[in-house]
Order: sequence, then structure tokens, then C-alpha cells
Amino acid sequence: MPCSVPVTTSAERRSRLGAAMVASAALLWGGWSLVLRPSGLAAPQSSLVVLLVLALPAPFVVRRARLRDRGAALALVVLGLADVGNMVLYFAAIHRGPVAVAVLTHYLAPVLVALAAPWLGDPRSPRALWAAPFSLLGLGLLVWRPGGEAPGVTAALGAGSAVFYAAVVFAARRAGRSWPPVAVTSLHAVISAATLLLLLGGEALPPPGPGTLRVAAGALVCGIVASLLFYGGLSRVAAPVAGALTYLEPLSAAVVGALAFGERLGWSALVGAAVVVAGGVWVALEPPVPRGSEAAGEPRNPPAASAPRR
Repeated sequence: MPCSVPVTTSAERRSRLGAAMVASAALLWGGWSLVLRPSGLAAPQSSLVVLLVLALPAPFVVRRARLRDRGAALALVVLGLADVGNMVLYFAAIHRGPVAVAVLTHYLAPVLVALAAPWLGDPRSPRALWAAPFSLLGLGLLVWRPGGEAPGVTAALGAGSAVFYAAVVFAARRAGRSWPPVAVTSLHAVISAATLLLLLGGEALPPPGPGTLRVAAGALVCGIVASLLFYGGLSRVAAPVAGALTYLEPLSAAVVGALAFGERLGWSALVGAAVVVAGGVWVALEPPVPRGSEAAGEPRNPPAASAPRR
């Protein structure tokens, strides 16, 4: 009796390619510590270098017609301001370490976004309400060090970046109604870089040397290339699947921290990390709740910022 050979459809191949692209982006983001720590730059200096690299396409994506959407223009400004806090705090957390604590506390952002969504007109997430206390419990286990010094400052910096990133998500979604992803990325980077220089002046200027070149090269790979992979993959897979796959970032960051910097997590931290990741994936895979406008055939807000990205 002949055996039937499963046939892979074009839709399945497209979905698998998209999943591979999103997973690759998450793995690249997990390597930020390899770029930042050896550079010798302070967090604001690293942030400015990355922002300037992200801003390179800006002159080629400005369109006057899109500026007529004042809501989108205001969202770009809010996005630029919020991303300053997000990047400086996140990079400071990575510099201080442990890397796993920095990245996992930053990954409280998806739960915060889901909790804040009803206040900004999006559907309520029942899973986020359940996941929030467990995420806090996981965070407590992650930073608890029996008989040792807890990385509380690193956790606070990472969690602070998550708060700013939650604002980044909503602002990016609104700006994305009128601007394509590459424009949102580059134009907000111009605003962020100008804000950083206005706030810190010369303290944000990196010294010339190999450290600055290292961060600039890292921004090309972990910033632009990873973002292009993510956006390309996001067009091929469902947003919840993409959100779940991005949790490869904290896992890969933990591996990098262990192999490159000799960081080890105790049993309580491993349990806490598992709780944080599981809670985030559970929220990311929640079935979407249809809204009245969507039922009427109006387009949904683009899910381009469903997970933390730099």
C-alpha cells in the first residue's frame, strides 16, 4: 500500500520562514551584551551611537503627506521621548549585569502592555490580569540571592525600561497607521538622539575609538538587521506567535551571560526566569478579542511592537 507523503503548502512554508526570521531576530537581540560590555562606553553613550545608526534612513523616508496625520506625528514624538528612557535604562541594566536579570526584567513589558491596553481603547486581556502577580513573583525569585547580594539595581533598571517600553509600544502602533516600520524606526531615532543630547549634553557623546565602532557595528546587526528580520517575519506569522518566539531573547541572553561572562543563575533564579517567560508566552498566545471596529471591517492596529525590540 503506497505511503502518503505530506505536502508542504506555500502558506506553511511562508509561516515557517516567518517563524525562523522572528526567532533569528530574537537571538540577535540576545547578543547585545557582547556588543555593549566590552565597548567601555556608558549607557547614554551607547544609546546615542545606536540611535544615530537607526536614524540613518531618516532622510529617505520623510513624506510630507504623512505629516498631515497629526496623531501619528505626535505619536512619533512620544515614541522618541519614551525610547530614550527605554534604551538608557536597558543598556545600563546590561552593563551592570547579570545579563539574564537585565533582559528578563525588561521582558515584563508585554504583560504591562496587556494590562494597560484597556485604558487606551484596546481589548482587556484576562490572561494579563492573571499573569501579572505571577510575573512579580517570578521577578522576586529572579533577584533573590540566599546568603548573597541581590542584583536589585539591575532588576530595577530592567523593570524601569519595561515601563518606558510599554509607552513605546502604544506610540509605535499609533505612528504605524501612517508610517511604515522603517520610517517609524528611523524618524523616532532622530527625536530620541536629539532628546538625549538635550538632556545630557557632552556626557552622551561617545569618545572616538574602537568601543564606539563596536557599538555602531552592533547596532547594524542587533538593531537594523534584527528589526528587518522581525518585521519581515511578522508579516508571515500571527502576532501572538511572534510575541512568543521573541522570548528566545532572554534565554539566549542568559546563555551569553553564562558562556561569555561566567554568570550563573541559582535554582531560585531559574524558577523565577521560567515563571516570567511562561507568563509572557501565555499572554502572547491569548486569542485576540474582536472589537466593534474590527467586526465592521476596519483594519486593526498594526501589531508591529508586540514584543521588546531595540
